Amino acid sequence: MSSLFFSSSSGVAGRPSDRLGSKAASTSGKAADVVPTVPLGTSGNLRSGRARTLRARLTERDMAVLRSLASFRLMTGRQLQQLHITSDQPATSARRGRAVLKRLTELGAVVRLERQIGGEHGGSESLIYTLSGLGQSVLALDADSDVHVPRGRMIWDTKPAFQNHLLAIADLYVELHALDAQGQLELLQFETEPAAWRWFAGPAGGRQAVKPDAFVALGVGDFEQQAFVEIDRGTESRPTIARKCRRYVDYWQSGQEQQRSGVFPKVWWLTSKPRWAARIADVIASLPAAHQPLFGVGLAAQGAELLRRLDDAGGQP
Repeated sequence: MSSLFFSSSSGVAGRPSDRLGSKAASTSGKAADVVPTVPLGTSGNLRSGRARTLRARLTERDMAVLRSLASFRLMTGRQLQQLHITSDQPATSARRGRAVLKRLTELGAVVRLERQIGGEHGGSESLIYTLSGLGQSVLALDADSDVHVPRGRMIWDTKPAFQNHLLAIADLYVELHALDAQGQLELLQFETEPAAWRWFAGPAGGRQAVKPDAFVALGVGDFEQQAFVEIDRGTESRPTIARKCRRYVDYWQSGQEQQRSGVFPKVWWLTSKPRWAARIADVIASLPAAHQPLFGVGLAAQGAELLRRLDDAGGQP
């Protein structure tokens, strides 16, 4: 299969790894972290008896489903099935997945959105789910600590474009998880926002941030491959893309990430259409030659394969 990607061979992300064999893959930076998803209602009490009662009825697999929804905020039934329901027979996995999600929905731990993903992969597995306020309370009880719940609209009130963006991030994780299960790589870490964000002192001394959609660390052979991921669905203008790239350059030149982990992660722009990828590649090609190797562009459908590419060592400013 042909692949469309733009990538200079800088190897900003590859290094010999001492984490292989001691995998600590996480969707939120730390194994016990929970990323809040939706605001609780006016009666939301993180230590409520209702949450404790529900927690006693949930299995470890149920809790794993809730943690996935907490990390990615939205997931389809198919994504959750691929992560948490295993069987040699696809039909059996699908049936079990539907039963688990139906039960969690009826218990009030998750919310099923009205919309679903269409196309050839339609059907019940394409229904979209999110964590409810009660589900958030259950996770907070399990974490044995209060969880900050941000103010704002419920996730199901957001526009479909934003929902599709979240699902694309979850898709990448599911694909990498599958490659891990097949022994083709080790998924050492997968941080979603805001855990993936990096704050640093900019060139003028002010506090700045790069805000990737995800930070990924993979074990490939004897090396650890790191990447910042930007999911673009054709909504970013050329000036916005250029501005984001310059911010990553500023962060690279600060040396902060290199002090933290020894390398600078490659910044992968992943999008769903070749013409959008070509537009991003044009913007990157307009950057100074020394900065272009920091970035790669490819189709989201090939994202997992692109992220595990091994480059030469390097990445120092």
